[in-house]
Amino acid sequence: MKTGLDRVDSFGGTDADGDALLKDCFEDHPAYRAVRSHRKNLVRGRKGAGKTAIFKRLVRESGNDVSASGYSFEDYPWYHHSLQEEVGVPAERRYVHSWKYLILLGLTQTILEAARKSFWSENESVMSALAALEDFMIDSYGSIRPGLNQLFNPQYTLRWKGGVNLGFANFGADRVSMESLPIHIQAVNAQIQQNLFAAMNPNVEYFVCFDQLDHGFSTSDPHYHDRIAGLLIAARELFHAAKDAQIRCNPVVFLRDDIFESLSFEDRNRIRGDSYLLQWEPDSGVVNLKTLMESRFGEVLGTESKPEVSWEEIFDEGERMTRRQTKLAHITDRTYLRPRDMIQFCNEILDSHKQGEPVSTMITNADITEARTNYSRYLLDELDDEVKKHIPEYKDYLKVIQAVGAESFTAEEFRTALEERIPGASPEVVLEGLFRFSVIGYLRPGGAGGGSHWIWQYKDPREKFDSRSTELKTHRGLKEALGLVG
Repeated sequence: MKTGLDRVDSFGGTDADGDALLKDCFEDHPAYRAVRSHRKNLVRGRKGAGKTAIFKRLVRESGNDVSASGYSFEDYPWYHHSLQEEVGVPAERRYVHSWKYLILLGLTQTILEAARKSFWSENESVMSALAALEDFMIDSYGSIRPGLNQLFNPQYTLRWKGGVNLGFANFGADRVSMESLPIHIQAVNAQIQQNLFAAMNPNVEYFVCFDQLDHGFSTSDPHYHDRIAGLLIAARELFHAAKDAQIRCNPVVFLRDDIFESLSFEDRNRIRGDSYLLQWEPDSGVVNLKTLMESRFGEVLGTESKPEVSWEEIFDEGERMTRRQTKLAHITDRTYLRPRDMIQFCNEILDSHKQGEPVSTMITNADITEARTNYSRYLLDELDDEVKKHIPEYKDYLKVIQAVGAESFTAEEFRTALEERIPGASPEVVLEGLFRFSVIGYLRPGGAGGGSHWIWQYKDPREKFDSRSTELKTHRGLKEALGLVG
């Protein structure tokens, strides 16, 4: 007889936008806590690592003492933003001030909406700053909440009552056309920021969050790189300006780590210092992939009298997999240690359990083995979006691995297969690219003390491919999809 597993449809979705369990099963990952406590303002991570889950949690927390707004850029009119490109500055700074303008206006909208509900202070300077911000928004856009697609639309003209200092020759100017904004945008931002910081409630935490910035990403588009670099610089500068003003305001950027690493600009290392790399452990630490799944087990299988359901109540760990491996280790070894992979694999295992013979009330070795093929196809498909924009020929490289045919292989075997299929291609360049996205790993000898071990970049992004390595291995999660043996 089976347990309640046969009545469960899934353990949640792999996409944060469609995950019905995300709200109730959110895990307080250290990356979330670092952003929430205003210690970091950039969250980096692989696709599926949980960046959007944190984004959604932050935006959902908006209330009396937290003000949070979020932007995603699937339908953003980049053309209008591109018109704000500054000239005469380094490429990575061409969009810094236009991003600052966008962030400042996002905060302005939030503050004005809160002020319309209740003023937090009768202080004259606070009320004057609020009035100046409201007049600016109404006079310029006709609303305190213009749409994202309106902010740089050429049909609008920015207007100030009493004027704004645009420099000696333009002192007291009361309007700036969107066309000429790049010339004056630093002064415009300074005016908005001054009023904004004066109007902010010291008892409220402010967050402006940016997600889904990979839309439109192309390694061959320098404008994309300049825009993203500009956002990172702008967010960091405002992050530190708010700290200096003793204001709890955090412009948070969520960015795929492969995109971050593809950028090259002067401030990147300083920005890295204000970032948190979102990674997960299989079962160590307070929050890990095991606890992530246990919260989901409890949500779909828990009862009022027993709300918590442990991993060991679902997976029969008394029955070991091959090589005496636990089921948890067997599963996590076939993931990139991402929530998305873990949820997908467990969903595939659940389907196998429900469709198989009712030989156990718990998930067995056979259920996991049966699920591996479908899961492996999923993992291979997931690589597509990450890898193909960086390595357009990577599918041809996968065919070389298929030609080798074994999960573990030597560098010489790969060189021979590569020369047969792609004559002239550099084995070192190809292997380095495959290693960078953890399609392959390599064996690092342990030296005189022994202890050889496999190196994977998804486990430690600081690792680089060693071109001297002779023993290589394809990631175990790709074994079935690529038809490898061993």
